[in-house]
Amino acid sequence: MKIKIATRASALALWQSEHIAGLLRQKGHEVELITMKTKGDVILDTPLAKIGGKGLFTKELENALLNEQAHIAVHSLKDVPTRFEPGLELACVCSRANTSDALLSMKYSSLQALPRGAKIGTTSLRRQMQIRALRPDLELISLRGNVISRIQKLKDGVFDGIILAKAGIERLKLNELVSFISTLDTIPAMGQGALGIEIASKNTAIKEAIAFLDDEKTRIETSVERAFVDRLNGGCQAPIGVNAVLNNEIISVKAVLGLIDASKILKDSKTYAKSEYLSAGVDFANSFIERGACELLALSEKMLENFKI
Repeated sequence: MKIKIATRASALALWQSEHIAGLLRQKGHEVELITMKTKGDVILDTPLAKIGGKGLFTKELENALLNEQAHIAVHSLKDVPTRFEPGLELACVCSRANTSDALLSMKYSSLQALPRGAKIGTTSLRRQMQIRALRPDLELISLRGNVISRIQKLKDGVFDGIILAKAGIERLKLNELVSFISTLDTIPAMGQGALGIEIASKNTAIKEAIAFLDDEKTRIETSVERAFVDRLNGGCQAPIGVNAVLNNEIISVKAVLGLIDASKILKDSKTYAKSEYLSAGVDFANSFIERGACELLALSEKMLENFKI
């Protein structure tokens, strides 16, 4: 079977799609990659949270599925909205890589080693909120563009450090390009480290052909995370971190959310039985809602209008 993959053209997106293409070819399929740019790739002079809307890195790929230009779309699952357009679905969630955030620097070995006033590049409101809570003395600056351009800005001394997902660092072997990489004590975004494969729901033959790519453990973990964010009506850019880990028959989940200036943060953890995974995310989110999570997120969104990021 010939399978056409819709993918973004960035180095990381191409690595992810080539990875999936390789697995499909091992099963005897012919694979073609169709590259395209998304709204999130084109608008680079504005922080993601201020662009607004959902699916900043997925919409154009989804259109390719709906108009039958492609059979599947490979996404970083953390970029995928929790709800799909009619006629589309998440067919597979692939085995997860490292879920952590990491600090990259040419001079400093850790977050603690950074001097007061050090310039740190990250556009993620989730990361900014948590870093402000840990190091309120740092200057956090919006950083857009592909991974290689971000690394170059670090090398040029524009930043003292930048924050990226550990999974992307490992996939692109970025450790060869910088002096220091240190894991951060932050809670990641929903789906971080996992790849999601989206298809048109009517394409049952393709769904059957790619079913072997689905990883049960990762699907359970990310289902809990995505349900948590969906219940809070939070988009991919909201200041929400959530991470679920399935170990034997127990799911351990932790989450954080709050104001982008870190003046108020809610954080908690809980365990569930594996059999409860379909309801765990909503249940955990409800415990945050009872503590004022929706009001906090609404205030954070309003704060964004006049907040420098």
